[in-house]
Amino acid sequence: MSFRFPVTLVILELLPLMVLAWIWLRRGNGISLPLDHAVGRSGRRWWVLVSLSESLPVLLAMVVIAVLCGPVILSEPKTRRRLTNIEFCVDISGSMTASFGSGTRYDASMEAIDGFLDFRDGDAFGLTFFGNSVLHWVPLTKDRSAIRCAPPFMRPEVAPSWFGGTEIGKALRACRQVLSAREEGDRMIILVSDGFSFDLSNGNDQEIAREMNQAGIVVYAIHIGGGGVPDEVVNVTGLTGGEVFQPGDTEGLKTVFQRIDEMQEAQLEKVSAETMDYYWPFSVAGLALLGLTALTFLGLRYTPW
Repeated sequence: MSFRFPVTLVILELLPLMVLAWIWLRRGNGISLPLDHAVGRSGRRWWVLVSLSESLPVLLAMVVIAVLCGPVILSEPKTRRRLTNIEFCVDISGSMTASFGSGTRYDASMEAIDGFLDFRDGDAFGLTFFGNSVLHWVPLTKDRSAIRCAPPFMRPEVAPSWFGGTEIGKALRACRQVLSAREEGDRMIILVSDGFSFDLSNGNDQEIAREMNQAGIVVYAIHIGGGGVPDEVVNVTGLTGGEVFQPGDTEGLKTVFQRIDEMQEAQLEKVSAETMDYYWPFSVAGLALLGLTALTFLGLRYTPW
């Protein structure tokens, strides 16, 4: 235990200590009891009791001074869930309007993302839409409702014409810039696309993977379209420690997000001990002294008559 103002505590406690010394060391404090035919005694027991009663208010003042000087203790070190910054990178090119389950590829993707948000309570999420251009729709936030409200506004059917193509490399680099600005927590990109991207060719996939590794970003990819997964996407995910998935239906898509959650488990980190107020022992001592002092007012003093 320590105090917020230790020097002030020492200085202020000197006066009560001096008063206590005066109470117990002064002379001429004999007690006279006017009893007829009584044999005179030293009255030392009564002197001790009365001196104790006089000391109680001084001790109470010392407790009050200690409380005012802010007693504190250190709490036990705790653990907390380490934050993961997750950026969803969703393709809104024209091919995302193709049928997938009961809706389109875009609908199935956003529905699966909605379910994934519940798996990662406490993480920060961002949402980026891309085609030939990139739009950061939702900044990284713990407010999951911002992402859940997004699907109607950037559907491929209503997106501007310049989002018609697919440039995965440009989108990944844009997401890297967003995640690199976050100093706290892990970083992860979940890419959802259905096509091939020419800007990953000619070694660009490996260059982007190196940039992701330097920024500490793991890339997972979900290839929601038909046909094989582009080798370039496989390279980017593999080199960053992630993986690429190709679900065949909506249930498979939801399972993919559950699998990503299992692969990228939330980490726990120790939090340093915090300074906490420590008033309760002084409160108990103060109340006890106050009660005893009140009892002494019933007659335990040098001149009881």
